[in-house]
Amino acid sequence: MRLLQNDARATYRDLAAQVGVAPSTCLDRVTRLRRSGVILGHRLELDPAKLGRGLEALLSVQVRPHRRELVGPFVERIRVLPESRTVFHLTGPDDYLVHVAVADMADLQRLVLDAFTSQREVARVETRLIFQQWECGPLLPPSPSAQSA
Repeated sequence: MRLLQNDARATYRDLAAQVGVAPSTCLDRVTRLRRSGVILGHRLELDPAKLGRGLEALLSVQVRPHRRELVGPFVERIRVLPESRTVFHLTGPDDYLVHVAVADMADLQRLVLDAFTSQREVARVETRLIFQQWECGPLLPPSPSAQSA
């Protein structure tokens, strides 16, 4: 899993050689991971700045009242915005954290005013600019020693 997360384009032959198994064994294991839902897909990673969206921000959003009949439509409206990268439903004082990528400050202001605060169920939006971000290591199952601790 670590190797595939680092390079999803690796061939089964290359993966098999790196882990010391036959390519057919590697294919079987990856197929099993897909069928069981562990592997959800393969994604292309793009540079937002090179796409004209060099300013990224996190928007903390409070929705009031926080009721199911408002939550679903709100999330769907936000998910389809071209600026939206990720939407998180949270516990705590804020209901959602939305990662957005925009062209500049004017574009961010337009997005907050037109797509968020113009919605009657949005009680508050707090904006945090992202200066820099780093990818972390691959996601792996907890080690047995970590589970027993």
